[in-house]
Amino acid sequence: MNKQVSIKLLSSATLLALAATGCETLSIPGATGTATSTVAVPSEQQTQAAIAVSTGDHKDRYKPNELANDPLYQATDISTNRLTGIPTPMVSVANNSYIATVIIPKMQNNPLDQLDVSLLDDFIDSISPNARHYPPNFKSPSERYYAKEKLKELEEWLRPFAENPDASYEVLLRAAKLNGMGRNLDLGSDYAVRGSTFIAKAIDRQPNSAEANFIYGMMLSEGGGFKEGRKYLLKAAEQSYKEAEQSIAQADLLSDNRPAALERLKRLQQKHPGDATIAKQIAIIESGKYYIWDLPAN
Repeated sequence: MNKQVSIKLLSSATLLALAATGCETLSIPGATGTATSTVAVPSEQQTQAAIAVSTGDHKDRYKPNELANDPLYQATDISTNRLTGIPTPMVSVANNSYIATVIIPKMQNNPLDQLDVSLLDDFIDSISPNARHYPPNFKSPSERYYAKEKLKELEEWLRPFAENPDASYEVLLRAAKLNGMGRNLDLGSDYAVRGSTFIAKAIDRQPNSAEANFIYGMMLSEGGGFKEGRKYLLKAAEQSYKEAEQSIAQADLLSDNRPAALERLKRLQQKHPGDATIAKQIAIIESGKYYIWDLPAN
């Protein structure tokens, strides 16, 4: 009996099942009308049986005695057993990590309407050390390119929520962070404008927020508005926001007040003696450079 089956009829998994169960053949005239070729044509019952075998549910559909002669029923399960003479690939998974679920309100006046920002927050946390301040630093051009493309995608997704007149503080803060980093990555002036707009609205929602005041002050001072940004940075620094102190030192340095910048960082180092970043920033100032965030990429 010819057991060849056209691949146009069934999947490869079903072919194996048909080969095991058998099927009838149908003669088809050849192109010249004198020769014939045979093509396997399964019956309806055989087809259903083959599909059952290929999907793995034949053991539930058939009684054990009906499967006694089924070679696939007695075959070796290669997902759990090794085949003689055939190397088996070994796969292991290590260093598992999980992203924490973060749910925030979309609007300030409707806290029950929420938004899942788990992946967004994970992305912001991952690239902030490289793009939060100017100039940005990445290990390679490919990492920088990935960060830019992913940032554009996420910012475009979040923007409609942030542009809502009733946008929540949580939405506005994240939109400001994305656009601020987009500005640092030279994605265009629109990012700078949106970043300032969103963080100003966030401060309007929570005037005493240390993080919001820091971000606004950092954006202003790193954009050249040292005097305007200083008051926001000082408000954050008064709440022991360490990064605000560093940004004030950066503003002093760019304002040609190197002694004040160095003194501030040395005082900060006394409060945080184990912070390696502060030590590197002091060394940058002492070497005559001007950008304390121009650090080697993590």
